Amino acid sequence: MTPDQVILRAEQITKNYPGTVALDQVDFNIYQGKVNVLIGENGAGKSTLMKILAGVEVATSGRLLLDGREISPRSPREAEALGIGIIYQELNLFPNLNVSENIFIAHELTTGGLLIDHRAQEKRAAQLLARLEQPINPKTLVANLRIGQQQIVEIAKTLALDTQILIMDEPTSALSNAEVAVLVRVIEELKAQDVSIVYISHKLEEILQIGDYVTVLRDGRLVAEAPMEQVSLKWMVEKMVGREASAIYTPAAHAIGPEVLRVHNLTLAREGKAQGYLLDHVAFSLHAGEILGIYGLMGSGRTELFECLMGLHPFAHGDVWLDEKRLSGQSIAARIESGIMLIPEDRQREGLVQSLSVAHNMILASLKQYLSRFFLSSRKEKESVGRLIQELSIKVPNAQALISSLSGGNQQKVVVAKALLTHPKVLLMDEPTRGIDVGAKEEIFDIMTELAQQGLGVLFVSTELKEVMAMADRILVMSKGALRQKLIVPMPPKKHW
Repeated sequence: MTPDQVILRAEQITKNYPGTVALDQVDFNIYQGKVNVLIGENGAGKSTLMKILAGVEVATSGRLLLDGREISPRSPREAEALGIGIIYQELNLFPNLNVSENIFIAHELTTGGLLIDHRAQEKRAAQLLARLEQPINPKTLVANLRIGQQQIVEIAKTLALDTQILIMDEPTSALSNAEVAVLVRVIEELKAQDVSIVYISHKLEEILQIGDYVTVLRDGRLVAEAPMEQVSLKWMVEKMVGREASAIYTPAAHAIGPEVLRVHNLTLAREGKAQGYLLDHVAFSLHAGEILGIYGLMGSGRTELFECLMGLHPFAHGDVWLDEKRLSGQSIAARIESGIMLIPEDRQREGLVQSLSVAHNMILASLKQYLSRFFLSSRKEKESVGRLIQELSIKVPNAQALISSLSGGNQQKVVVAKALLTHPKVLLMDEPTRGIDVGAKEEIFDIMTELAQQGLGVLFVSTELKEVMAMADRILVMSKGALRQKLIVPMPPKKHW
């Protein structure tokens, strides 16, 4: 670890926001041609540090040294000119544009410097997507892609810039195992070309496989830095959360009551010329106090199942009963009022309104509860919001702060709080731990267990088999829109970390 191996160094970086210190005199080294892993709990300051490197934010104090020369990028364009690119944790795409237009946005290929050469862009986009082994048509609207495919487009968008320092903030959070394997191969190619990678991920086993150096942040401060050969899974967890890994999570027992949700022959036909079903005659039941896990790969129909249960697809066929009340044909609002609520996989597009505060996002789905004659009761709102912030340990300076100022994990907790304020009987959780660190996962699992103990039925989806095995009382396995297997999992003690 000699100084000439460091291509970019952040020295004593401090970033203050009103009411909070996001980074407190942090040092961070990026080693040339290596995968430089940055880990920490949600709210530790990882994304803030990366935004400073990428020119999105400006540090309150401290300096950046690129090849020994001080730099101060004040916009993403300035950072790109210095060879620094970033793949954001939250997707940064235009849904009304197609794939090739998104990949080359603000860097369009032109003819004579005047007209956009769409054909050239589509050809280059196809090459980038082929490199990522994705059969996505460059002319496809981004809005029509599932979230995993949008993540691939975000990666291709950054690869098109030909950067020398590439920051990847949770690049695999929405990818299948096969897509992750492709990305790992691309990273190895980039390393061979002497490209330096900064890699942020909460998937610790993944980090052990691809990382060269690891840096740990906790509460905005540097905790440790080490080469990967000196690092273990136990070491990373202990540095991140400040306690031993063996004590991370042991779910409590909960009694299972009578049936609360019944689904019979739920079917959703595939649109367009393609024949077949997105959901193929799905039938199952959920009991009060039960945690029912659904495991399946991307495209297996898990998200479509939740959407149909919430009434998002009016042309779906089949019957859904909640406490013997038939929900089929009811609107989304009516289903929420009946006692079923969804925590969506894509919190940015479907779970939150970015221009609103934390408090207003929390109460969006339960406004009727705060009516006092013709007005909303600010006192009731404040009590409910304050209680959930405390119960879910949401790191926020105050409830009126913009939701966009929170870390990804804390935004996810706000989505959970919004759902809980509707007082559901059945809670649908679609990838509830996506983009969440190991400590925050424990908090989400605690919430699930507490809700089950209170008699709620919890139905959750995860691509992480360990999570499903740790939490579920029963497991439904989905493939190609149909249930393929039903498994009963022994009750606790079960351990997950």
